[in-house]
This record gives sequence, structure tokens and C-alpha cells, in this order.
Amino acid sequence: MANQLDLEEQEQLDQLKHFWNQYGNLITWVLVAVLASVASWNGYHYWKRSQAAQSAAMFDEMGKSVAGGDLAKAQRTFTDMQDRYAGSTYTHQAGLALAKMAADAANLDAAKAALQWVAEKANDEGYAAVARLRLANVYVDTKAYPEALKTLDGVKNEAFDALVADRKGDVLLLQDKKTEAKEAYLLAFKKLSADAPYQRLLLVKLNALGVDPQVGAGLEDKDGSKGKP
Repeated sequence: MANQLDLEEQEQLDQLKHFWNQYGNLITWVLVAVLASVASWNGYHYWKRSQAAQSAAMFDEMGKSVAGGDLAKAQRTFTDMQDRYAGSTYTHQAGLALAKMAADAANLDAAKAALQWVAEKANDEGYAAVARLRLANVYVDTKAYPEALKTLDGVKNEAFDALVADRKGDVLLLQDKKTEAKEAYLLAFKKLSADAPYQRLLLVKLNALGVDPQVGAGLEDKDGSKGKP
């Protein structure tokens, strides 16, 4: 009986050796690849966490510069963040903050540069949309109306459709294109829910142009002609 068990064990060992000789290298390489993938995955996430922590620290530092009114230092910090953490949400937030600070200081070139960068580089469509809306405002301030409209056309996030249409109406009105402005305001009005407070402002703008979207009819314009919705 013992000899029979020894023979069976020997046969199993021989089969195992044969299997390993045939597939051992493949199994080894598969294991190495799996372990390497796990190590890379863990390393990538560690790197991402490290990048996020460092960019957050720089964003905090920039916040202090903004609070202190030091535009030059805030610009230097933002430049460093662009170079080192271009894909970080903190960098995109920093760009928006810097643009506001620069615009408040009447440095429209700096504001424009920061907003253009965020609009092009932000992975989040929300940040990109906000950057484009604010960039359009900068163009309006410099009377670059075609550039403002082109910038607004670049907003792809549907959540901002009403704001984009409203801002287009403002730009078109500044160009004395009343018919197109009415259409833009009407689109913005329809994009908002009936209980949205912002609809009241749009209603005022439309009424001033001789349009009442609530009844679907034009009101008398100041010159006595009927406004067309």
C-alpha cells in the first residue's frame, strides 16, 4: 500500500514538473505583470495624493497673497502652479481667483491671460464655463464684442445655457442689435424654471425691449412700434 502511494505521489510530482516546465515561465511573467500593475496603480494614486496636497498648499499660499492684495506674488504662485500642477483643480481655482483680483485692479491683460488658460486647460467643464463667462466680461469691458460672443459660443456645459444666452443678449444689445438681443434673452428666459429668481431680471430686460414672454406678445416700444419676441 505504501509503495502504491509512493508511486501515485511520484506520478503527481512528475505531472507537476511537466506542467511547470511547460507553463512555468508564462505563469511567472503573468505574476510579474500583475504585481507590477498593482505597484504602478498604488504608486500613481500616491503620486496623485501628493500632487493634490502640494497644489492645495500652494493654493492656500496664493489665497494669502490675494487677501493681502499682493497681485505680483499671486501671479508668481499661479505661474508655479501652472508649471507644476497644470491638471489640478486647485490650479484652475487659482486661475479664477487671480483673474478676479487682476480685473479688480484694472489689469485686464492679466485677467484675460488667466481666464484663457483656465478655459483651455480645465478638465472640469464647470470651471471652463465659468472662465469663459468671465472672459467674455473682460472682452466686453474692452469693447471687443465679437471676441466676447465667440468666447460665449465656446461654453459647452448645458447647465450654463441660460447664463450664456443672457450674456449674449447683453453683448448684442451693446452692439445695437435689438432683434438678436431679444432672441437671446427669450432663450435665456425659457431655459430657466418659472420659480428661478433670475427670470425676473430677464423679464425686466425683455420688457424694456418691448417683449412680454409671459403672454407671448410684444409690448409697445418707446418709439411706438411693436416689439417682436
